[in-house]
Amino acid sequence: MTKAELLDVDVLLPYQQAWGRDDSEVKVWEKSRRIGASYAEAALSVLEAAKPKNAGGQSTHYLSYNKDMTRQFITDCATWAKALHAAAGELEEVILEDEEKDITVFRISFASGNEIWGLPSAPRVLRSKQGRVVLDEAAFVDDLDALIEAALALTIWGGSVAILSTHNGVDNDFNTLITDIREGRQDYSLHHTTIQDALDDGLYRRICLVNGREWSSAGEETFLQKLLKLYRDGPAQELYCIPSKSGSRYISRSLVESRMSADIPVLSYECDDDFTFLADAVRAGDTDEWCREYLAPVLDAAPEKPAFVGMDFGRSGDLSVLAPYIEDGGRTLRTLRALCYIEMRNVPFAQQYQVFCTLIDGLKRFYSASLDARGNGQMIAELAVQRYGRGAVNQVMISQNFYLEYFPKYRSRLEDGELVLPKNEDIIDDHRTVVMEKGIPKISERTGGQNARRHGDAVVAGLMVVHAYESGGGYQEYSYEAVKNDCRWRRGA
Repeated sequence: MTKAELLDVDVLLPYQQAWGRDDSEVKVWEKSRRIGASYAEAALSVLEAAKPKNAGGQSTHYLSYNKDMTRQFITDCATWAKALHAAAGELEEVILEDEEKDITVFRISFASGNEIWGLPSAPRVLRSKQGRVVLDEAAFVDDLDALIEAALALTIWGGSVAILSTHNGVDNDFNTLITDIREGRQDYSLHHTTIQDALDDGLYRRICLVNGREWSSAGEETFLQKLLKLYRDGPAQELYCIPSKSGSRYISRSLVESRMSADIPVLSYECDDDFTFLADAVRAGDTDEWCREYLAPVLDAAPEKPAFVGMDFGRSGDLSVLAPYIEDGGRTLRTLRALCYIEMRNVPFAQQYQVFCTLIDGLKRFYSASLDARGNGQMIAELAVQRYGRGAVNQVMISQNFYLEYFPKYRSRLEDGELVLPKNEDIIDDHRTVVMEKGIPKISERTGGQNARRHGDAVVAGLMVVHAYESGGGYQEYSYEAVKNDCRWRRGA
C-alpha cells in the first residue's frame, strides 16, 4: 500500500490524514494527549521505509526523551509493517558505541534497504545520518534548539523533520517554537489538534469500533470526563494545547505511578510539640520503640545487597524523609529499589539522628548516604559524617545547580525503570511539585490546599539517593585506633 492509498481510506482519522498529506520539509504538531498522533506517524514512517530508495523511500530516525515511548513507537512500526504487508525484519535492540557511553537503540530493517531507528534525544546521535527525523514529545527533551539544529542538517540531502508534542509550560522551547511559527519568524508548517478536535473527527467512534462497543454521545461525554479527571492538574495544557503559565510539570504522574510498588512500605513517625521537652531518656525510649516496631522488620527482611540512603531534612514545617535503597540486580542493571520511605514530622533533632543511625546500622551492606545539609539539616549531616566518615556520608548544600544536575539524572532513572518507589499518593504529589521554570527544574512554591504540609520532600530524598549512588562511597569496614588516649574512627584499609 502506498501513502496515497492509506490516506484515501478511513484507516486514519481526518486530523491524522492531514498530517500525512503534509509533505513540508519541517512540520510541527501542537497536540493533545491520547489522540494517536505517534501511532499515525508510525504508519507514515513504515510506508516511507518500505519504498525503494530509487522511488524516494527514506529511513526514519525517531527521537524521544523517554525510552519506553521510543520502544512503543518502534513496536507500533512493527505492527504497521505487518498490517501493510511491508517486507521488514523483526524489531532489534542494537548497541551503538559512543564516545560518552554505549547507547541501546531500537531498529527495524526493510527489504528496501531503509531502516526505522528509535534513538535517544541527543543531538550527537544524528551525526552522519540521512532521511527523516521525528522528534516526539519535543517539549520534554533537554535541549530542543540543539536537537532541531542537528535534525535540520538532514534536510540538506532531501530529508524532513517532524516535530510532535503536547505543551510543557510557557517558558519551554517548544512553546517558543509554536509562537515563532504563528508570528511568522519560522516558515514551518503547523498543525493544531485539541482533544475536542479529535473527538469531532471521530476519535471516540474509532475507539468504540476497535473495542466492539456501540458509540453514543453519552459514552463520548463520559470518555472526555475521564480524561479531564486523569489530567486534573493541567487539562488545559495536556488536552487543549494551552501551555501552563505557572510552570510546567517536570515529572508526569503516569511516569511516577509506573515506577511504584505496593510492596514497599511508607513508615510515618510524628511527634506533638510537647514531645520535644520530655526527658532525654523518655524521647530516646519512645523512638527506640518505634524503630523496633516499624523499622526493624523492614531491615531484618532486607537482602544483603549494597544500600544507599538519601535524606531530605525538615523539622516543624516540612517533613524529614529518609529513603533507603538497595541495588537490585547488580551494577549492570543499575536498578535501585526502595526498602521503605521513612517520613518524620515534628521529630526533634536528636531523635531524627537516632532514627538515621538505627537505619544505617541495620543495613547489611551500607555503602553511601547523602543528606540535605542546608540550615538546620547541617547538624544531623555533620554528626553523621563524624560517626560514619566522610567517604560514606555526603553533606549536600542543595542549590539551583544541584537541581540542574540531578533532576535530569533522577528523571532519566525513572524513565529507564532504574528506580522503584513506594506506591503512595503523597509521594506522587511530591513529584508533581517539580516544575520547569526558565529551563531549570525546581520545587514549586507552596500553594496550600490538602497537601500544604508537604513540599516535595520525598522527591528531594530521591535526588539524594541518586547523589549517594553516583558519589560511590564504597563499603569498607571501620576500626578503632587509639590516638592520644582518644578513640576515633579510622577508615579501614
